[in-house]
Amino acid sequence: MPTPTGPVAMEAFEHQGQGPHSAIVVLSGSKGFGSPAYGEMAQAFNAAGLDVFLLHVLSREDVRVIAGTNGAAARKRYYAQRLPDWIGSARAAAAFLKTQPRHAGTIGLLGISLGANVAAASAADNVDVAALVLVDGGFPEGYSRQVRALPPLQLIWGSADRVFPLSLGRDLERMARGLGGKASLDVYEGAGHDFFLRPGTSQARAAHQSAADFLQRRLAQRP
Repeated sequence: MPTPTGPVAMEAFEHQGQGPHSAIVVLSGSKGFGSPAYGEMAQAFNAAGLDVFLLHVLSREDVRVIAGTNGAAARKRYYAQRLPDWIGSARAAAAFLKTQPRHAGTIGLLGISLGANVAAASAADNVDVAALVLVDGGFPEGYSRQVRALPPLQLIWGSADRVFPLSLGRDLERMARGLGGKASLDVYEGAGHDFFLRPGTSQARAAHQSAADFLQRRLAQRP
């Protein structure tokens, strides 16, 4: 699909049935969409009546560069360089899908890890996004723009996450509620940073279903 910085690939997994169907834009972690867990998640979302769009804001070159980068500091520098383009692409996708009659103007975002950084910044103060799910991640490090509003928010977190500790999720929940919004934190005991993307596991399945239920419920309430 077209974006301000050029075309970005978007894979569609649409619910088979009469519409309208809310659209969920999914933003991957730093390894892209290689995990079979994305397909499992799409199935759970389709079963809830939701259309799913895997948005490849990270190009193949991005994934290659990130995989070959040595050290957290170098990765963070690369993220800071590329985040404006990734955020612009996510916002463009939400705006485009909102205009499509099939979706009746109801759009949600779901981001995982690095994708959560992109999703949080894309959804802030954005009337095109009606619901937001952040999995093991929040706003980009050093994010300096003032946030005035967030859509209804669900945070999904592994209690044993060592990349983005659970305390960050609790801070995000407080922040969203402090802005007058609705927010909930769904914690998975003993789960590490990548638990959401472990195919075939009970915690991943439960988290996928939790996200699907939240998005279906919130987007059904959208006027």
